[in-house]
Amino acid sequence: MSPDFTAPIALDSADDLWAEALDLLVLPFAERLPEAWRSRLGPAAEQAAADAVQAKAPATLYTEAGRVALVPVTGETDEDRRTAAAKGAAEAARLKAEAVGLAVPEDGDVAPCVEGFLLGAYRFTRYRTEEDAAWPGTRRLVVEGPASDAVERARIRAEATNLARDLVNRSPHETTAQGLGALAKAAGEAAGVRVEVWDPARIEAEGMGGLLAVNRGSQDPPAFIVMEWAPEGHADDAPVVLVGKAVTFDTGGLSLKPTKGSMDTMKADMAGGAAVIGAIVAAARLKLPVRVVALVPSTDNRPGENAYVPGDVVAMHSGATVEVLNTDAEGRMLLADALSYARRYAPSLVVDVATLTGAAVVALGSRVAAVVTRDDADAEARLAPFRRAGEATGDTVWPLPLFGHYKEQLKSDVADLSNVGGREGGTITAAAFLEHFTREGGEPAYPWVHLDIAGPAFLDSAYGYRPKGGTGFGVRLLAAVLAEMAG
Repeated sequence: MSPDFTAPIALDSADDLWAEALDLLVLPFAERLPEAWRSRLGPAAEQAAADAVQAKAPATLYTEAGRVALVPVTGETDEDRRTAAAKGAAEAARLKAEAVGLAVPEDGDVAPCVEGFLLGAYRFTRYRTEEDAAWPGTRRLVVEGPASDAVERARIRAEATNLARDLVNRSPHETTAQGLGALAKAAGEAAGVRVEVWDPARIEAEGMGGLLAVNRGSQDPPAFIVMEWAPEGHADDAPVVLVGKAVTFDTGGLSLKPTKGSMDTMKADMAGGAAVIGAIVAAARLKLPVRVVALVPSTDNRPGENAYVPGDVVAMHSGATVEVLNTDAEGRMLLADALSYARRYAPSLVVDVATLTGAAVVALGSRVAAVVTRDDADAEARLAPFRRAGEATGDTVWPLPLFGHYKEQLKSDVADLSNVGGREGGTITAAAFLEHFTREGGEPAYPWVHLDIAGPAFLDSAYGYRPKGGTGFGVRLLAAVLAEMAG
């Protein structure tokens, strides 16, 4: 991975972890230690394991073989295993363990543990000048048993998620729209993804009025990032198009946000774009046999001298006109242009991902994303892969309805529609706005799913394997959906 991003942890395998030179050996277990481990660890291990189960936290022993962390697995799902392994990663950080071994848990499935450890070990230190130089972080993970495809896939998913975390956590002065484009280009091309970053002239020539309107208050130019993974034999397939909102910093524009608890976290308003970038990188590194296109419209939203204002009517890429009633409803303006542009790919599916509404956090909290699709006979079939992927990855989603009456809230007296629909059902009316731009001649142009990740994309406090700050939510979810579509 480029020096622009957090260095990945080296992953090795070994038949006998007990013979390896390690700073810490992590042993995930359920309820009781396996007999083979008890005989190696001695009589003290039994009580330590019981204490770990009671506390739901690791217990570390100092043995002849070195330090050993007994980590209880509190359930039977992959999410339980990921969470337990993340606790092992936290214990490694507490003990400043640079080389860590990870034993096969009792069920024999080490891949979720590898994924959880790599996610839990993530540390964003780009701007730290006083880090303890004696410990650069866990740099090597040794897994018990032979190398496997499942473990390699787990590693790729975790590293793609950490890539998205890096993008979100960076200082906004480095992730201007064009700066984000350069980072996307570096990460994408390293994975075999073709990347174009459009300049303002290309954006204007394409008629992306929504993106250009939001950018009017900025001192920095906008970008439109186009990424494509087209594996051999699939270059002519109808692609899955991923659209990610990337407002690199959102002040709210002239509809200015308050600072505390709102504007102070708005570097994360490009988390949808980061998730899409991470997902297409994951698809390429996993070599999924499915064509994927990622579209990432990007700008910051600032109240500069030429900023767009409430009352402006904007001509969008689709040809529709939008009355701006709130300049803080800017993300949907960017996404609308990208959703309109997506039509030219004749896609098999379009998925947009965005930190779009505070209403989504009110409705579902900070651990669950809203998933929305148009209300038709195929709605359940479109949503089902996302529900399954959410359950499998822990990137949990929950559906909200998109009944026809919500569109009535977007009526405008002077334009085709307004960019906000009032206080009620804010997440749904935002989705209804986007759905308008997935049509051509009034009819649906392609299957479409919307993910509002405003809650889980950026956290005030860590939990499980999700850190404070950027979480990379959506990367593994989208990778799982793409893997299912690829068969």
